Amino acid sequence: MLLFPHPLPASPSTFDTCQEIVRGGNPFSKSAHSGKSYDGGITGGIEICITYPTEYVKTQLQLDGKAGAGKEYTGIADCVTKTIKTRGFFGLYRGLSVLLYGSIPKSAVRFGAFESVKNQLVDTDGKLNAQRRLLAGLCAGVCEAIFAVTPMETIKVKFINDQRSANPKFKGFFHGVRLIVKEHGFKGVYQGVVPTILKQGSNQAIRFFVMETLKDWYKGGDNTKSVPKVVVGAFGAIAGAASVFGNTPIDVIKTRMQGLEASKYKNSMDCVIQVWKKEGPMAFYKGTIPRLGRVCLDVAITFMIYDSFMELFNKVWP
Repeated sequence: MLLFPHPLPASPSTFDTCQEIVRGGNPFSKSAHSGKSYDGGITGGIEICITYPTEYVKTQLQLDGKAGAGKEYTGIADCVTKTIKTRGFFGLYRGLSVLLYGSIPKSAVRFGAFESVKNQLVDTDGKLNAQRRLLAGLCAGVCEAIFAVTPMETIKVKFINDQRSANPKFKGFFHGVRLIVKEHGFKGVYQGVVPTILKQGSNQAIRFFVMETLKDWYKGGDNTKSVPKVVVGAFGAIAGAASVFGNTPIDVIKTRMQGLEASKYKNSMDCVIQVWKKEGPMAFYKGTIPRLGRVCLDVAITFMIYDSFMELFNKVWP
């Protein structure tokens, strides 16, 4: 897992920071101590346990084909009803173990990378301009996509996809991973890496940009002013909504490329073309509503918990 327990000296540039992460080293400076990585990891674990059913429904709807071509669900309510009827309430948590195992390193990398890059880009007043906010968020998203999200999402989608079959093959997390690697090789857990990088990069660029901008607006230029947790949550929900409307088409392509039927697409661009021709442009926004519900709640909870833990860490670990 990509938790970084021992801080190293700060890198001289954003590029060097990214290089250090790619090499598997620790990019975090003393001013962005490893408490931020632990904090992000704890935050991710709590958040995913609360919001996973919406992620499950979103993925099912995105895997659904065009009407008359393998379409199983008419909408959100139908998906939830059929899942509970056939597999019980906990059927909505199919694949949770994958995200739970992966959410800790994912959040640790995300917040650690963002804080590291942010600390190197701030001006003498400790502020970031719009371009640097986007850059810091983009770097965080790319890092988490490569080191945590791609394998985690690929396995999660395959688990959910497997449940759609008449005779599911995967008996559990480790059994499923063994079968995936046996049948598809190591690349089987790295399918859809390009759309995942695009998705996570744009996700975090948008979210951190919106969050940092709203916080600065609330503080009115006073960096010592604290932002109430309820307000942080509201800002997080807004940031989450912005990212959903900004990159759901990328998320749909990522899901298709990571499913069990990904072999019918030559690559991500071929997937885009086939979806456009066979299902129409609106297919790129499948699962938007459940994703909107999950992401708004996800980002709101994440930033609220993150801020709370950081206050605690800063008291006990200055």
